[in-house]
Amino acid sequence: MNKKDIAGIRKQLKVDNDLLKITDIFNVYIMKETTDIYHHQSQPFEMLDRDQQELFMNNFKKLLTGQLDEKLFELKFKRDAENHSQLTLHKGLLSNEVEDWKEQMLKMTEKMINGHPYEKDVVITFIRAEYMKPMKRSNEEAEESGRDAVYSNPFILCSANQTQEPKKEIKFDYVEKEFKYKIEVDPVIDLKNPMTGFLFPGITDGTSDVNHILYAAGKANEPDYRFIEDVLNGEEIMTAKEDKAVFEEVIKDVVGDQVNPSTLASVYGEINRTIEENEEDTAPKLDYKDVERVLNQSGEKVDSEKVKTAFQRVTDDETYELKASNIVPKYKSKSIKINTKIANIAISPQDLQYVRQVNYKGKRCIMIEVEEDAEVDGFKMLPEAFGE
Repeated sequence: MNKKDIAGIRKQLKVDNDLLKITDIFNVYIMKETTDIYHHQSQPFEMLDRDQQELFMNNFKKLLTGQLDEKLFELKFKRDAENHSQLTLHKGLLSNEVEDWKEQMLKMTEKMINGHPYEKDVVITFIRAEYMKPMKRSNEEAEESGRDAVYSNPFILCSANQTQEPKKEIKFDYVEKEFKYKIEVDPVIDLKNPMTGFLFPGITDGTSDVNHILYAAGKANEPDYRFIEDVLNGEEIMTAKEDKAVFEEVIKDVVGDQVNPSTLASVYGEINRTIEENEEDTAPKLDYKDVERVLNQSGEKVDSEKVKTAFQRVTDDETYELKASNIVPKYKSKSIKINTKIANIAISPQDLQYVRQVNYKGKRCIMIEVEEDAEVDGFKMLPEAFGE
């Protein structure tokens, strides 16, 4: 799945939408520390009040919000695993009877809570739904509209949410004219901040892929590896942050820890061009040969064997491939930070070529090429001849 596929599903998560139909919702209440299933309840989604439907829809949107390889991760299932989640989820997806669906979801619940107590009571929510994506017209003159022909994708979505302690309040009774102590006894489900969850199967351009599952972490770059490997039986992953760190270590190993901003701008530009050329395809990956090519095209003459050795040293795998989109900061936004004791500067990767570190009157200075007069607190800066 790419960001366009995920955005397409997220966009349809709204009430009274004919392109997304949720049939069943199954809530399981888990007691903290003991990890006992205290209660579970299944019902047709359409039986919920509209306000309740809205709350759950917003929760699911929140779950599927975030960058790929930072908060959302497409996992490939392991081939061999005991009590495999792929089989359990597939059975639940295909089951015609609600009781069969509940049985499979309770199996998933047991895997999620087995030996993993929570700090607070937790509610695990499962839905069965169908996502319909209109097909593209083969030509503009076709009589059949895009809504007449659709890809139909049944899926299961799971969200785990903590509960919040009831509030204790003092209220004033206007009728009795007295202050009263008020306490709610019912815990509140925090649907605004899902802890984790997943969507099965993966859906790419209207096609279901039962060999992949989309995992959602609670926070960016903080995936739960136990959940990924033991609960979902997914293969090992690398976060965008980890990929970026590998790339930086490889570059330092090959060319040193000092680099001209113009060279870095050229490196990012070459990688970004690769991303744009493959925008409609699978996210491009870079092996050591690709990194060697990018460095050479950016003016750094490097040896292929040296790059290969650097990959081996940093990753223990000379065949390791870096996802290009994880390496380049957001290309057209001010995503690069230049930090000094005097000032912090934000600049886009494509504008790095206009930045220099120079010696001025025996001191190191940051020089930025600009096309217009800079302003300081509403005043235009007075130009000075360099070196004067």
